Amino acid sequence: MSFESDLLAILPRLRRFAASLSRDRADGDDLCQAAVEKALRARDQWQAGTRLDNWMYRIMRNLWIDEGRSRQRAARTFAPEEAGEHVGHAGDRDVEAHMMLGDVDRAMNALPDEQREAIALVLVEGLSYKEAADVLGIPMGTLTSRLVRGRGALLELLGEAA
Repeated sequence: MSFESDLLAILPRLRRFAASLSRDRADGDDLCQAAVEKALRARDQWQAGTRLDNWMYRIMRNLWIDEGRSRQRAARTFAPEEAGEHVGHAGDRDVEAHMMLGDVDRAMNALPDEQREAIALVLVEGLSYKEAADVLGIPMGTLTSRLVRGRGALLELLGEAA
């Protein structure tokens, strides 16, 4: 397979991680696009035989950190996306499933960045602890600590939502 087709294959996972980092799908898509553009320009730096997804997660995280350092986010003054989520849905099960997903999304967004990143990589993307620690550039013990605190916070937040 070529670099481009490998990159295309992991695009859904990259978009999901970007949305988790940015806490907003549109910003996540912008972040994902910037990461893919950077990867395409720096493709000669990727070593064949290594995990492309881990390399991309690292690029994306570094871009997000750089963006956060370079500008302050303006307060959002429009109605939140959740306000229109359930318009047009038929059936209690569909609405209930969307509400539960919304609860999880809000709980993830309430976590500190360090915990959210760790949970997104390990629990959502399925990376091993070692892989996630490498992506984040932290020791495995630090990752484990962030996961424990993040899981606990999620359970507490979701317990309150139930």
